[in-house]
Amino acid sequence: MHIFFSFLRFFFENLLFIYGVSIMLSYIVLAFLSASALIRYKKRNSFVDYSALLKSPICPSISILAPAYNESKTIIENVHSLLSLNYTAFEVVLVNDGSTDDSLQKIINEFELEKVNFLVDEKIPTQPIKAIYKSRRDVFSKLIVVDKENGGKSDALNAAINISNKDYFITIDVDCVMEQDALVKMAKPFIEQTKKRVIASGGVIRVANSCTVKNGNLVEVNVPKKLLPKFQVLEYFRAFVLGRMAWSRLNGLLLISGAFGMFDKEIVIKAGGYSTRTVGEDMELVVRMRRYMHENNMGKYIVAFIPDPLCWTEVPETQKVLGRQRNRWTRGTIEVLFLHKKLFLNPSYGRLGVISYLFWFLFEWMAPFVEFFGIMYFILLILVGKVNFLFFLLMLGLIYTFAISFSLCAIFFEEIYFHQYKKKGDAFKLVFAALLEPFLHHPVLVFYALKGNYDFFILKRHGWGDMKRVGFTIAEKRKKRDSDEDII
Repeated sequence: MHIFFSFLRFFFENLLFIYGVSIMLSYIVLAFLSASALIRYKKRNSFVDYSALLKSPICPSISILAPAYNESKTIIENVHSLLSLNYTAFEVVLVNDGSTDDSLQKIINEFELEKVNFLVDEKIPTQPIKAIYKSRRDVFSKLIVVDKENGGKSDALNAAINISNKDYFITIDVDCVMEQDALVKMAKPFIEQTKKRVIASGGVIRVANSCTVKNGNLVEVNVPKKLLPKFQVLEYFRAFVLGRMAWSRLNGLLLISGAFGMFDKEIVIKAGGYSTRTVGEDMELVVRMRRYMHENNMGKYIVAFIPDPLCWTEVPETQKVLGRQRNRWTRGTIEVLFLHKKLFLNPSYGRLGVISYLFWFLFEWMAPFVEFFGIMYFILLILVGKVNFLFFLLMLGLIYTFAISFSLCAIFFEEIYFHQYKKKGDAFKLVFAALLEPFLHHPVLVFYALKGNYDFFILKRHGWGDMKRVGFTIAEKRKKRDSDEDII
């Protein structure tokens, strides 16, 4: 028994040590790559005249695809935001995916819509379309509204692709608010890249909770008042500023957020459109497009990334809604990894199989399991009286220091290069949240990830779950209420 326990201890301690060092080194390398790529991007784009770029004859035409399901609280503000974007050749295709609230009626009333006859070229099969609407007013001529039977987000996007008539499309969640120059910045990689084909491009997403939105435009940026959205601000900083920027530079980016991304429509259609078999349709499409390029010898290509904050979205404000979201993200990751298991360490796919897929497998999917078994192992050591508390405290201090250092680095780059939070004390609020996050937020995320695995493998769950919106108008009311309380 003693020999077995000694072997178990040797195995676990060495495995955990190697894994911990590997993940830390990986994130350090990604941080350095992101920093260098960000510096180069800012230098290269400091003198870009986007107004001149808008007038260029090679500026691509873009369809904005916005699936909507029960988005009544935010849909009017966000459609106004989409229609007011600073771009010339674009259209907005809004898909009402069988909403059970008054979303459709609100849109019809606000934009004076009427049913039209519209020939749909169904390149990708979808659920039946019930009606297509356009506005009677010229000012809203770029808006197309599709009412269809519910088929899920992927099905709604496929329907929008069939109806769109532009060369490229941007997907956006209808609860998001885009920056006015978002389209031209997203289009820039497709214009300037001549040696490689740009098949997709992602953009940075920021947290809109507690921000003020008027007439579809973001007019005031605030740090979220609640602690839970603050933690998610830090997550978004790390994921976009210190993560995806590095993967883009390595040309190994596997994920473009479904909330905001631009795609080459021709390649998307040839690859088969969005999959309705996964809740991680955004990641799955990017992986499948990359596989299509490799397997059909389509030549050199890239998946680009724009580090500018171009889109603002509402994040969960309650643990219940956050848990559903992270559960879904976990199940989506598992589905994508299993659907494309052929990539695993497959040199035929280059960096896609040898680096990108392996990283997601080891450090995105497996990380919660390693943490959980590490905690269980530590509890076992306590029970048998074999724990070295001094060593444990040193390791805990090292992990904590690394975690907050990574967050502080992300905050630093955000403040230096973008400085979206301009009010006095905003940066200190985020730093304070970074100090608390490893103890209050990260363990909860590990639990949600483990539950996502349990739901996927044991309960066989494949649904989306609900995410209730607070709504931007409520944010404005809350701001007014807080102001009134200050006066009192």
